[in-house]
Amino acid sequence: MDKISLEGMVFFGYHGVAAAEKELGQRFIIDVSLSVDLAVAGATDNLASTVHYGHVYRLVKKITEGPAFNLIEALGEKIAREILAAFPPVWEVTVRVKKPEAPIGGVLAFAAAEIVRGR
Repeated sequence: MDKISLEGMVFFGYHGVAAAEKELGQRFIIDVSLSVDLAVAGATDNLASTVHYGHVYRLVKKITEGPAFNLIEALGEKIAREILAAFPPVWEVTVRVKKPEAPIGGVLAFAAAEIVRGR
């Protein structure tokens, strides 16, 4: 199956269990991969035959910068469900939520949760 990917989208949100995370907020890096048949779009060069990734970006931004979740797993689940609801040609979505400033008391590139959902 064909894929559309949006990698490294960076947003500021207030997700986390710790009170400081909810008060101060932090960066979240979101990667999204959409499984969709792109044969018609490739053959016709017509935007109406594909998923407009600008619209996907705006949806992910709205969710990530919106009401806080305790868990990045819940944030990823919400993004996946909303993408499937808003974009009928997408038959499967993979959402990876990265939290580079995870308060774990050690050095790491990021903590992440990956959600895969389909129709």
